[in-house]
Parts: sequence; structure tokens; C-alpha cells
Amino acid sequence: MTTYDVRGHSFELVGPRYADLKYLGEGAYGVVARAKDNSYKPSEDDEQEEGQPGVFAIKKLHSFLNATYCQRTLREIKMMIKFDHENIVSLKNALRPATADLIQSQGLFLVMDIMESDLHKLIKMQPLSEEHIAYFSYQIVRGLKYIHSADIIHRDLKPSNLLVNANCDLKICDFGLARGTTSETCNTGMQTEYVVTRWYRAPEVMLNAKHYTKSIDMFSVGCIIAEMILRQPLFPGKNYMDQIIRILSLGGMPSEEDLLTIKPEAKTHLVSLNKKASFVKQDLGKILMIEDKNTLSLIEDMLMFNEAKRISAVDALEHAYFEEYHDPEDEPNADMKFECVDISEDPKQSLEPLLKKLFESVAPEIFE
Repeated sequence: MTTYDVRGHSFELVGPRYADLKYLGEGAYGVVARAKDNSYKPSEDDEQEEGQPGVFAIKKLHSFLNATYCQRTLREIKMMIKFDHENIVSLKNALRPATADLIQSQGLFLVMDIMESDLHKLIKMQPLSEEHIAYFSYQIVRGLKYIHSADIIHRDLKPSNLLVNANCDLKICDFGLARGTTSETCNTGMQTEYVVTRWYRAPEVMLNAKHYTKSIDMFSVGCIIAEMILRQPLFPGKNYMDQIIRILSLGGMPSEEDLLTIKPEAKTHLVSLNKKASFVKQDLGKILMIEDKNTLSLIEDMLMFNEAKRISAVDALEHAYFEEYHDPEDEPNADMKFECVDISEDPKQSLEPLLKKLFESVAPEIFE
């Protein structure tokens, strides 16, 4: 068995099929390498980027130290196995040890689409034209329509979780914080404010943590589109309180009707803040330094304080801003609803049942 070393990380299960490994990046949950698939055979409907046939990204997941991490991984794999959409990173293969009890020592390897960069890096690298911003935005919403149709909330949309390549293709990735919404079991423990990177977090997540919907993803998209225009975050809050103040400073004090959608104690808090700051709605066009009414209208619809008034992915695709790209016949829904796999959010839970489920979820026959 061929073993590769990628910056001190042992990729011992990937060879000889996958070779020429090169380091791509690393995070809290694993390390990612670029690899060539020696068994790859191109086909007419091949979606691989032109010029990189048979090249994929392999993510080695670190040893499973607790139930929370194991459950996050299980949930993400269960979702990715079923996803089939151009704007969502697909799981091509998964490699695991021969027996379940070895997962903790040898890890788990996920083979996925490879993309050149992500939107965060691209924004920092160069200004984006109006056409590029519109096309990237369309692909985000198109992918989100599919995700939401499967009754899934991504819960962590941000530029670094949007992969891009030289052809301006975009794919949504990282479903570790995603949740299903189809049952009480799925929702148990999921409604917490500790989701979505703070700068892209919808106000209800912070003010009404016990209840939120798919619309939190749309607020994140509004922040992302604005960031592509500004080349810096729209709401770069330093902490929870600063984040709320920045949102209200742009959108103004919510109406009495909108305040009824949050907890009474949160409403009291906002009213108190308003007495000191007198929040007044600002001109978004001046903030973003643009005049296009369609762009401004869409972003404002996404950044609505009241989640019930916020535009959905389905309606966003119908917006005039996307007129050039919108094609109802090419904006598919998922052909399945996500089945909840949550067992418990207790990090002290025994690993044995979770490892068993995780092990079974990546059975080789799934990827044959």
C-alpha cells in the first residue's frame, strides 16, 4: 500500500489509485491535497475543469476525538452522497479503513471536485466586474434553491465556502454545519446562535436563537454580494453586540411589526439601543457606491430584518437582477428530502454508535 506524506499528514489509504499528491490547504477538521486519479476515464458529460482531467481534491479528516465532530462528519457525508448539482461540490469517492475501529487512527478520506480558489481569495485578489458579480451571485442562489428544496439549511455561507475556478464556475462547499428541517428530531438542538460566521449571520440567529428558517442563508447571500462589490465585509462586527449595531445602522430600527418576530427580551434590548443610537435606514447605494436599481433591490430584499419578508432563493432567481441568466428549466430542485441523521448534540455521547453509522455511510458500494 502506497503512503503519501502531505506536510506531515499521512495519506495512507489513497494509493495507488490516487497519486502525485500536493498540499492545497488545511483547517480545523482536516487537510486537503490535490491528487491525480490513475483510474480516471474522461466522458462526454465530464464536469471536470478543462485542462485538469482526472484531478481531484482529497480531504483527510482528522481522527474523531468526540461525538460532536463525528456527527458533523456523518451529517456532511450523508448530504453530499445525495447531492447532484452543478453549483454544489460533489463527493466522488470515499476511502476508509478495512474495519470501523481503525477510523480513529487512520482517518477518513473524501474525494471531491477540485476548484482553483474560493470567493474570499478572489475578492482579495482583484476587483470583480458587474458581470462577474452577477454570475457568481446567480450560481450561489441557483445552488441554494436546490439545497433548500431538499429541506436543508446550509448555515455557514461565506466567501471562503464558495469555490471558484478560472471559468467562473462556482460551487458551494462545507456542509458540516448544515441541518435538515423536516422533523422535530432534526430541529432538536439545531437552533442555536453558534452558526454562520458572525459577519454573515442573520439578525434572528442572534436575537431569536430558538427559531429560524432557510431565510438565514439568504441574509448571508446578501452580505456576500455586497462584499463582492465593496471588496470588504458589509458587517464586520467585532462581537455580538457590534454585529447587531452594524446591521441596524444600515437597515434602520425595525418596525413594531418586525420587532414582534423576535424574543420579547431581544425587542426590549433593541428599543434600549435605539434610544441611544437612533438607528435610521441608510442609502445602500451610497454605501456600495453603485446606482443600479436591480442590484440594490435584490440585496435589500435579502437583508430584510424580518425573516418572513426576506426573499427566498426561488423568488430571487425571478428577480430582474438575474434576467440574463434565469432559466426555469435549468434550475433544478432536489429529487429527495434530507433524512435526519442527528442522534445527539452531546459531545460526551459514546462514539461507538456514531462511528458505526459513519463507517456504514461510506461503504465502498456507494461509490462503485
